[in-house]
Formats: sequence, C-alpha cells, structure tokens
Amino acid sequence: MQQLNSLKPYDGSLLMTETATVESDRESDVDADRERAKAKSPKSAVSSAELSDEPSAAASRRSSPAQVSSAESGRESSRANQPPYNGLTPQGWRVTEQRTEALRRLLEQHRGERHLVLLQDFPDPDALSGAWAYRLISEQFDITCDIVYAGTLSHQENIALVRLTGLPAQRCSGQALKEKDLSHYQGCVLIDNQGTTTQFMPLVQQANLPILAVIDHHTSQGELKAEFVDLRPQTRATATIFTQYLQAGLLKLDSSNSEHIKCATALMHGIRSDTNRLMQAQEEDFLAAGYLSRYYDSQLLNSVLQASRSKRVMDVIERSLRNRVLQNNFSIAGVGYLRYDDRDAIPQAADFLVTEENVHTAVVYGIVHDEDEDLEVVVGSLRTNKITLDPDEFIKEAFGQDTHGRFFGGGRSMAGGFEIPMGFLSGFNENAEYTRMKWEVYDAQVKQKLYRLVNPENGIIRTV
Repeated sequence: MQQLNSLKPYDGSLLMTETATVESDRESDVDADRERAKAKSPKSAVSSAELSDEPSAAASRRSSPAQVSSAESGRESSRANQPPYNGLTPQGWRVTEQRTEALRRLLEQHRGERHLVLLQDFPDPDALSGAWAYRLISEQFDITCDIVYAGTLSHQENIALVRLTGLPAQRCSGQALKEKDLSHYQGCVLIDNQGTTTQFMPLVQQANLPILAVIDHHTSQGELKAEFVDLRPQTRATATIFTQYLQAGLLKLDSSNSEHIKCATALMHGIRSDTNRLMQAQEEDFLAAGYLSRYYDSQLLNSVLQASRSKRVMDVIERSLRNRVLQNNFSIAGVGYLRYDDRDAIPQAADFLVTEENVHTAVVYGIVHDEDEDLEVVVGSLRTNKITLDPDEFIKEAFGQDTHGRFFGGGRSMAGGFEIPMGFLSGFNENAEYTRMKWEVYDAQVKQKLYRLVNPENGIIRTV
C-alpha cells in the first residue's frame, strides 16, 4: 500500500524544537543588526515615517532620527512577540499544515467513495466526536462515511451525547456483525484506535478491505499498513487533532449550521473528557477548545454532562469500595462479574477510588460477560494523579503481551486500561461454586501481577 504521508510520526509537541529556536535567535540577531543600521541612517528613518498617515509622519519629522528608529524597533519587537498563526509556533503550525495537506490528498484520491469508520468497541466522546468530524470533512470530497462500533455505549455521558446531538454512529454487534457486508466499502478508517480494540478487524481483514487512515493519540501498537497515519502519543485527545484539521482549513465551521454546532460541541466534550475536565490539558488543547468556543452549544454540552449514573453503575462503585485493598498509596479493587452493557462502570469506579485521601493510583477490574457471544473478558481501568507514574508503561509491564506480540493494555497521561481474554475458561456456568472459584483465581492472578510492581514487600492494608 502506497504511503501518502512520508512524515515521521508526530510526537504531539507544538513547541519549537531546539534547532528551530536557534534559527529563530539567528534571525532575531539579523533583525537587530538591521535596526542598528537604520538608527545610523536618518534618511531611512524619515523614509519609513513618510509611509505613515499624515499626522504621524509630521510628528516623526519633528522627532530626531534616533527617536524614529527606536519607535520602529519597538514595532518590530511587537510583531515578533505576537502569537503565531492560530496560537501555534511557526514549526507547530507547519506540522499541522503538512499533516492536513497529506489528509487532503488522501481524501482527494478517494473522492466519491464509501468508507467504513471504525471505533473501539466501547467508544468514548473523543472517538465519537473525532469520527463525526472526519465524516463532515469527507463530505467535502463526496465521500460517504458509516461510523460503526461493535460493542455498546454504557457510560451515561456517551449515551446522552449520541442521543442529544444525533451523532451518526451505528452499533453492529453479535449476529449483525457476522453478517455485515463490507463489499460496498472501498476502505476503512480507524479513529482513536489502531484496530486492536474493535471486533471489526477480523472481518475487515477477511474482506481485504484496505485501511486508508489511522488517526489516534495513543502510542503505536504495532506496524500500521495504512495510506495515511497520524499518531500523536503526546497529544491529549484525538478531538484536538481533528480540531487542528478544521483550523487548517479542511472544513470551515458555520455557526448557522446546526450539525456543525453539534459536532463542535461533541469535539469540545471529547477534549474535556480526555484531559480530565481540562485539568491535564496542554497548550494545544486549550487552543483547540478556544477555537471550538466560537461554535459549540454550551447548554447542549451542559445537558450531556448532567446525565445521571444508573443504579448498576452505583452498585459497581459500591462494590469497588467494599473490595478495595490499599498498598503503598495504590487502591486495587476487583468487582466480580459484570454485564457487557455495564462495562463502563469499571472506569467510573476507578475515577471514584483515586479521589480517596492518601491514594494516588486506583486500579479496578472485573470479568465482563457478553451474553450474545457467550464470552468473558477480564477488563480493568487505571487512574492516577501521580505525575511520575506512566500508565502505559505500568500496564504493559504488569500484564505483558499475547502470543501475537500485542499488549493486553496500555494508557496515556493519568489513565490506562487492559483487556485479557479468558480463552478456554470463558463462558457462563450455572454452578455457583464454580463461578466463585473462577473469579477467585482471576482475582488472585491480577492482584499478583499488580503487587509485583506496587512493591509487595510492604504490608497490605485491607479496608474490610
């Protein structure tokens, strides 16, 4: 597959590199030499003043050449200190433009096609909003996009986001997934994932459907054979990446277009959710949010955020409190068996446990049962406020890789997750004693792997 963008993976930083800073300093030195030369030339100073409005020019002629030169130098300095285009540094904006142009070329080459946009099985606001933005951008090139996910929306805010905005994402799971006909698609696009967290990938590979683009802010999860790849592990949200595409001109948002307003609202929610309510946001996230603030609907976003937790979610949180074990400022809790539709209760429980006094990291996990497929998976979430703890490294070190070399989990700043298939032991059993024993085995195994990194030499403090 031909690579459209030969750029190296962008590291997410929009700050100038050391080399760029040196070049900028050199340019500043040259400008300073020019100003000193102007200061020695009265003719240059007067000539510059004569280009101004009449009153200013007259005032300049009454001033000494040195005063005029000083004023010009001040204006030059003021221009140098102005914020770069869209608030980014020159190098940062060049990178954004290069990526945007590469995506533009991809879409132009596939004009008039139909694309399958794949989200992770349990899509979050970052993925949902990014996919919607991609769909709107693609419409400029007469490309039709179907946004699909194979799991479910279980977090109350995700459900509210889709319902209140009419976000065009379709669920396709169980038998419908197996019978899904991909023959009328010319390619697929991965948004906020790299194919390792969606059940669609085996179907895509079986149909030989080419991967056209991968746009994600997580660390690389293996070799990606796609025409366009934009991975930015240091960027906090995929919604930030898509907002930069909009800023660079791939789509001009219209404040009178209701779909644009709703998409901008979804992107704002995506940035907010993946930056912990902007508390972990970087400069580029704030700049993206600032741009979206011209278009988003604050009342609509507030309605999404006010969605209440279900009783089942509250039950899982209560279970995590009851079962948690504290060790070296880690709070570790197994919550037993959960229905597939309640999977998002696990990260919400982790969000709650990490707020406890003297706890900097919380890990919550449980066995999620998919009744449609009669499958079970160990699912876990990590939340931390410890700056020196890297969730991605911690989870990969704790749980390792499968037989294909793929890690069972990973993370980003302050958050992570893991998913471990249960294989032969997967499946429902009516024998309550067997079910209890199976949970105890997996509970002990997960704790053992976590304690190895948490430092098992210190005593365990049980809360019950």
